[in-house]
Parts: sequence; C-alpha cells; structure tokens
Amino acid sequence: MAADVRADNAPYDDINITPMLDLAYVLLVTFIILTTASVQGVKVNAPRTQAASSLAKPQTRAITITQDGALFLDAYPVSLDELSQRLAALKSGNPALPVVLKADARTQYRKVTEVLEVAKRLDITEVGLVTQRQPAEP
Repeated sequence: MAADVRADNAPYDDINITPMLDLAYVLLVTFIILTTASVQGVKVNAPRTQAASSLAKPQTRAITITQDGALFLDAYPVSLDELSQRLAALKSGNPALPVVLKADARTQYRKVTEVLEVAKRLDITEVGLVTQRQPAEP
C-alpha cells in the first residue's frame, strides 16, 4: 500500500496521449474534407442531351474547355501545345489512353475541334464528349 502513494516531488512518468489523438483525428478529418473538395475539377455548363452515359474509366484524363476558351487537363490550366505534350507523355505510358472532353455549352466550336485534332494527331481513339442529361418532359 505504501508503494502506491507518491511523494509530491516525484516525477510523473506516464504520458496521457488522449489530447494528442484528438488533435490527430481532427487534422485527419480536415485533410479528408479539403482533399475531397479540391478534386472536383473545373466547373463548366455542359450541353444537355437525352442519352448521357458515364464515360469514366480508370486512368481517364479529362480535358476541359471553359466558356472563355481556357484549356485544362485534369483541372490544371494548359495551352494547346502543353496539352499536346502532356497527352503524348500520357499516351506513351498507356497506349489505349481514354480521354473525355468537357466543354461549356457556349464554347466556340473552333476550340473543341482544335482539341479533337490534337487527340487525332496523337492517335487517341477513345475520346468521349461530356454532356448533361436533359430532364425528361412529362
């Protein structure tokens, strides 16, 4: 019984890790939420069609054209030349590289054809166009 009683001056050698774990969990949850929010990509107003299906495959690369004609490859801004170089590098690693083209409905058609010409020049045959499903009329 005398062994359980400590002197007031004795060093405390036990570490309470509960506050440290609480902090770690809060940081983990914050990181998960921020990472999920940043992966959304570039927001555009895609044209509407009756039959829209999912084109997502593993390793699919997304090319986005905004209303003002800006180009993005997987949410990173690129020029047309940079797009060609990066797609060529990706194509060398994956010969059957799937690509989806997501353009704003008000984008100039010329920009879309320029991107499609780059894909054709690089022999990228799996190209999908992203649209929004049009609501069915009653």
